[in-house]
Amino acid sequence: MARRPCPGCRQRDQRIAALERRVAELEALVRELQARLGQNASNSSLPPSANPPAAPKPVVKQPSGRPAGGQPGHPPHLRLRLPPERLSHVEVLVPRRCERCQATLAATAHDPPPRWHQVAELPPLLARVTEYQAHGRTCAGCGHVTWAEIPAEVRAHGIGPDLAATLVYLRAAHRVSLRGCEEIAESVFGVPVALGSLANLEREVSQALAAPHAEVVAAVRQASVKNVDETSWKIRGRLAWLWVAATTKLAAFVIHARRGLAGLQALLGECVLGIVCSDRWSAYDVVTLGQRQVCWAHLKRDFQKCVDRGGAAAAVGRRGLAVQKELFAAWHRYRDGPRDRDALLAEVGPLARRLDRVLTAGRRCADGAAATFCDNLLALWPALWLFVVEEGVEPTNNHAERALRRGVLWRKVAQGSRSAEGCRFVERLLTAVQSLRLQGRPVLAYLQEALRCHRGATPAPSLLPAT
Repeated sequence: MARRPCPGCRQRDQRIAALERRVAELEALVRELQARLGQNASNSSLPPSANPPAAPKPVVKQPSGRPAGGQPGHPPHLRLRLPPERLSHVEVLVPRRCERCQATLAATAHDPPPRWHQVAELPPLLARVTEYQAHGRTCAGCGHVTWAEIPAEVRAHGIGPDLAATLVYLRAAHRVSLRGCEEIAESVFGVPVALGSLANLEREVSQALAAPHAEVVAAVRQASVKNVDETSWKIRGRLAWLWVAATTKLAAFVIHARRGLAGLQALLGECVLGIVCSDRWSAYDVVTLGQRQVCWAHLKRDFQKCVDRGGAAAAVGRRGLAVQKELFAAWHRYRDGPRDRDALLAEVGPLARRLDRVLTAGRRCADGAAATFCDNLLALWPALWLFVVEEGVEPTNNHAERALRRGVLWRKVAQGSRSAEGCRFVERLLTAVQSLRLQGRPVLAYLQEALRCHRGATPAPSLLPAT
């Protein structure tokens, strides 16, 4: 006859089972906390500037043993000779006597072209100041004083369009602070300008760029391929988001209070058109898989995060990194060489099958976070490979991140915006600066022309590339 366990034994077994469950929960918590402590630029979205002291360097280069600087045999970077129309003065130096026989020299048809050396120097940068004097004249008959009128369009502004656009250009394109622009205006141009006047100039330039900005946003929304990203921003100290959508020639910026669907729709509209390359942030799930490309540079960091977690996740991460490395090599051979898309597809096909096996096995991984990552990636499967078959689509979102970098630096200097009007200024200036640079057009000349048009009540020049 089987012996019935005593009540004390049952309580002991229950207590042991409860403790084992608790130990397993705490071990999982410790792994999760260790993974968070181990986050750095190589395995998360942290920028390199936020890396902890013990984090590995983002790029590790082995010393070559060669001295620093240009190496023997490298192609020379010759100084650019400015054309004759760009010269302010030409100093002619002519030899008078032959250095060999001391004979007097005269010009002949056999003389070689002159050697040259150009010296660039700044002229005095004091701004040209025009004073309008309205004189009064006293009538000899009745004694009444009649005053001349200063034209209203002259009295409307104390700073001309070229100087105003230059100061705003320093703010928007080179991250000079408002007080820095105040000092430059007085020290370099000899014109004292109050901070309030600079703020008014920013408002005026922002108004001048309103229509061109709207035109760029509309064009990017209609573009067949665009790269999209977002970064944090501040409005009166409260968290907001700076969004960018960039094509090869345009970059549209929008600041919105939300990072979710509302922010994305403020940038791309309620109905997203064309192919969107992005990271795996949930706001982009509104884009159908057939028109979405997931960034492989982000996936590289995700796989590295699995490796750094250790345990069962490490095998998933190592195998994923191996596929990613071969994938980038195949892409670079296609992008830089004479290969066609059929060759790219032939190389990527086996890699896709390998990754499918890695993720399918990873779904049963003992590490819950790694298993969830594999499951989420399989759900996005078509969005991993769009770059293989669609022209103009790249496997990374680096283009958007490069365009967004200027906004990140602006945020670090200015600490965000203090009003909705300030947000519009940032959106419009970033859109103008980055779009013009993508097209190779001069930024300062455009801002000056846009402000002249605004003051003359005529449409500003377009930011769209010439067709």
